[in-house]
Amino acid sequence: MTDRYGPSLGDKMRPAKCLSVAGMLFMTQAGMVLRPEWRSGSPRFVPVSIYSNKACLRRLPPSLPRFHWSRVSRLSVSDPSLCILNMAAASRFKGLGAVLAASGASWAAVALVQPPTASASERGPSGIDFARRKIADPFAVVPPREVQESALIGTSPINPLDVLVIGGGATGCGVALDAATRGLRVGLVEREDFSSGSSSRSTKLVHGAKELDFPSTCTKSFLGVRYLEKAVFNLDYGQLKLVFHALRERKQVIDNAPHLCQALPCMTPCFEWFETVYYWMGLKLYDLVAGRRMLHLSRYYSANESAELFPTLAKKGHKGSLKGTVVYYDGQMNDSRLNVGLACTAALVGAAVLNHAEVVSLIKDEVGERVVGARIRNQLSGKEFDTYAKVIINAAGPFCDSIRKMANKDAPAMICPSSGVHIILPDYYSPEGMGLIVPKTKDGRVVFMLPWLGKTLAGTTDSSTAITMLPEPHEDEIQFILDAISDYLNVQVRRSDVHSAWSGIRPLAIDPSAKNTESISRDHVIFVDHPGFITITGGKWTTYRSMAEDAVNAAIEAGKLKPSNGCVTDHLRIAGGDGWDPVSFTILAQQYVRMKKTHSGKIIPGVMDSAVSKHLSHAYGTLAERVATIAQNENLGKRLAHGYPFLEAEVAYCARNEYCESAVDFIARRSRLAFLDTDAAGRALPRVIEILSAEHKWDRARQRLELRKGKEFLETFKSSKNAQFRDGKHTG
Repeated sequence: MTDRYGPSLGDKMRPAKCLSVAGMLFMTQAGMVLRPEWRSGSPRFVPVSIYSNKACLRRLPPSLPRFHWSRVSRLSVSDPSLCILNMAAASRFKGLGAVLAASGASWAAVALVQPPTASASERGPSGIDFARRKIADPFAVVPPREVQESALIGTSPINPLDVLVIGGGATGCGVALDAATRGLRVGLVEREDFSSGSSSRSTKLVHGAKELDFPSTCTKSFLGVRYLEKAVFNLDYGQLKLVFHALRERKQVIDNAPHLCQALPCMTPCFEWFETVYYWMGLKLYDLVAGRRMLHLSRYYSANESAELFPTLAKKGHKGSLKGTVVYYDGQMNDSRLNVGLACTAALVGAAVLNHAEVVSLIKDEVGERVVGARIRNQLSGKEFDTYAKVIINAAGPFCDSIRKMANKDAPAMICPSSGVHIILPDYYSPEGMGLIVPKTKDGRVVFMLPWLGKTLAGTTDSSTAITMLPEPHEDEIQFILDAISDYLNVQVRRSDVHSAWSGIRPLAIDPSAKNTESISRDHVIFVDHPGFITITGGKWTTYRSMAEDAVNAAIEAGKLKPSNGCVTDHLRIAGGDGWDPVSFTILAQQYVRMKKTHSGKIIPGVMDSAVSKHLSHAYGTLAERVATIAQNENLGKRLAHGYPFLEAEVAYCARNEYCESAVDFIARRSRLAFLDTDAAGRALPRVIEILSAEHKWDRARQRLELRKGKEFLETFKSSKNAQFRDGKHTG
């Protein structure tokens, strides 16, 4: 069976020495999940993931009855992770000595860290080639919202979708893209907007470490060093595989969206010589594990060198004078832009994605045993309709329990919500291109201070919270962040410098056997607790792609679906990423002008300066010229807010090409103005509404509604001008 996406996996199987299903299950119970990779037209199965939920280990597609033993990547003494464990077993050193011993062999073993994997071009099937051509087409446009809604309405019990995804966050959009590129019929609905929840409120880091992610689960680890320490000292192979997996996914996230993700050096100050040596050796071990997926080598800087790299870093701390710093590299991203890019890319390859569409109930079959569809309400028009699907994937993040209760009102809760607060400060608190990580505050937390979109992002907190649509940061959480970073800077951090502060909710998956929050799963969990209904929750931004892959695999098994090919998202660039280059902004600066309309109605030309052209290039990738064309030809080249590179043309572009249906959609998720400067976003709000009104033909009532909702949304962001000061320590 062959179609536009290439041959199915079954077509590639030939009689050979095989591994039975029983053997396959044994390998999965040992902690390995196998996934086909293509090389020279033949499948090669490689271990890709470890699950905390044993039920997930048994989720193997029924279409794979036997597996070629000769093409299974088996663990051997050449496996680098086993080399590390064997080294630890032989030495049995303790404490720093083990780290020194393990790290000392890093350069000799670095070639063994990752086995070579086939590139996308080597795998054979045409599915990824078709998807790339469609996504990279500079003239391709996403289907209009009306067309997407009609595709969902046009389903029936005898003509269902293969997969209906509930939730438009990183995981949900990743699932839609994965399923669509496998040739499945896919629909996605999101109650608010793509990335309106947790996915837009992260720390903006793409971590290789397993615990360092949004909101903040890193109260007990630093840079994955503790995970490696546990793996080495306790011979915990599972922990090491988790770090391997996160490092692999980090590299793929950055490669698949190069315009939205980049490597960021992160500095950690050391005020004791033991800390300096410990962290440096630990990071060298981290480099070893990363192997060829390492972004850059970590290194040590003296106190004087550190002062040059990070001028505001304090030279004295509670433990004494600064001895030096260690710097490692992680990834940084524009999270909501990446999320919207995933949604639009999925739409380009055939998924029917619809934001502002709420699931009000689930539909079951006549006997009430299987979920076969959902009742959906268009939040913009109020119209309700039914959509049918063979499998429904619940990726609603913190709200997944409320969706699960639609299928079974007695379903036990599986979400433990955790709140994380971040603040935005002026750029002068941190240098461009260098982040600061405090590995342990007075109460044992980790605090970040990172350059982001011309500002300084600081955070985060980690505390239990209630699940709400618009979580708000508490003043004591903001003060905690200010106090924590003040201890490591030589300048006073003022509360009045907080341009924006927000809170986000991360859906941590509950382990039923857990007795405390430390046992809550930090990884994703997939549950099939009702026929035809799958829930995926937990996880983090770094591993969204592999989470989506696992969810689609589970859907294929649960619904006996027939994809045309295997997963191809591991090397699939999103729209705007293919062909992008860091110097692409020069084309915009050289070839376009910004035609601006003054208050008197006069049209004047303006230069496409470096700040604007760089912003457009990084936000839209190779599609930035479309925005520049609108700015030039439609007289929408004026900036929306003084001091920020966002243009009026972006509002029109996003309304036409990115399903931007409200003012909040733009100021929060298409641009990041609400996150960067709450007050500037408020000043830009009327003009944003004016442009959207022209694009969507809004009446006066809708315009007033948008203005009210926009102001209410911005009130949840506690900038210095709408927050209540409780003390005088940070005012000024």
